[in-house]
Amino acid sequence: MKTFFPSVLLVGTLLFTINAVAEKASEEWQNTTITDATIKKIQESKYEYKKCVGEQMQKPAYLNMDSRNATDEIIKHCEPVLAKIREVYLAEKVPGIIADRHLRQMRMQITRNVLQGLMFEQASRKAGQP
Repeated sequence: MKTFFPSVLLVGTLLFTINAVAEKASEEWQNTTITDATIKKIQESKYEYKKCVGEQMQKPAYLNMDSRNATDEIIKHCEPVLAKIREVYLAEKVPGIIADRHLRQMRMQITRNVLQGLMFEQASRKAGQP
């Protein structure tokens, strides 16, 4: 009787672990092959996004705004350009969650760079530097 309870506990734990591993394996993304042409499209779209953000940062209206609000406006303005990258991913049958994760990462990096740039520009203006 004393060995029965640990055995049941061991078997139950083993079944739970196998089920969890099988469930995780079904959720994992299986590698796909993305063609060089698709990678080039993604890179071109990323360049267009960065170009849009850079052009917006040059507008004097954003320099007079609070840097956080200006960053938000710039990112919102260029969001349609970023959506083109998602379309390329989905056309290549990349799962939406993977595409969204990459776009979120890209958006966050650009947002940090924009905020840092605007804060630096505003600080240098307040310090009296050209």
